[in-house]
Amino acid sequence: MTDPQLQLPDPTYLQATRTFYDTVAAEYAERFNAELAGKPLDRAMLAVFAELVLADGLADGSGPVADLGCGPGRITAHLNSLGLNAFGVDLSPAMVELARQTHPGLRFEEGSMTGLDLADGSLAGVVAWYSIIHTPPERLPLVLSEFHRVLVPGGHLLVAFQVGDEPRHLEWPGLPASLDFRRWSPDRIAELLREAGFEVTARLAREPGVTEKVPQAALLARRPSA
Repeated sequence: MTDPQLQLPDPTYLQATRTFYDTVAAEYAERFNAELAGKPLDRAMLAVFAELVLADGLADGSGPVADLGCGPGRITAHLNSLGLNAFGVDLSPAMVELARQTHPGLRFEEGSMTGLDLADGSLAGVVAWYSIIHTPPERLPLVLSEFHRVLVPGGHLLVAFQVGDEPRHLEWPGLPASLDFRRWSPDRIAELLREAGFEVTARLAREPGVTEKVPQAALLARRPSA
């Protein structure tokens, strides 16, 4: 069951995030559609995640994997191509509709990471690919606890984010849309994951790519079996 403290009316940051991505959905999808093709290290982390889930026998048809904050569904589709039973969840109705149109054979749902409509221990894996970047620091422990709740014991988590200490305010060119982004220290995310009950199993830290301004990081973690 979802923690009652997570079942609150949408706070301001969720409303702002939903409005932003509803507004930029089409341009966002066009801009980032092929981005993964030029990032071999990112693909490697996704491949390791998939291999771990499959090796544990958690995704043999009974163990779905959720791409939380899936946007237009490109990571969901990539996970599916790696052999996972992946589906996507996003806060933005426009993003969900776009994902369904682009990937009609996959499942996409509206939802918030602060209160997932998923049973306890129902997922073999969770991917949060740059989707924690709009969460205020004081609410991130609740989000990570929600990830822990929906994972089966032994299930795996992959979380990616920008590295840094200063937040960023983005104005989308040509559209009436703006939003705050938060950067994180890998050490701090690892600490929060451990506090939420996870074991951190691997880290990737890389320098900025051609279109990036700051270093990037991805952490693999596991909900202990015991």
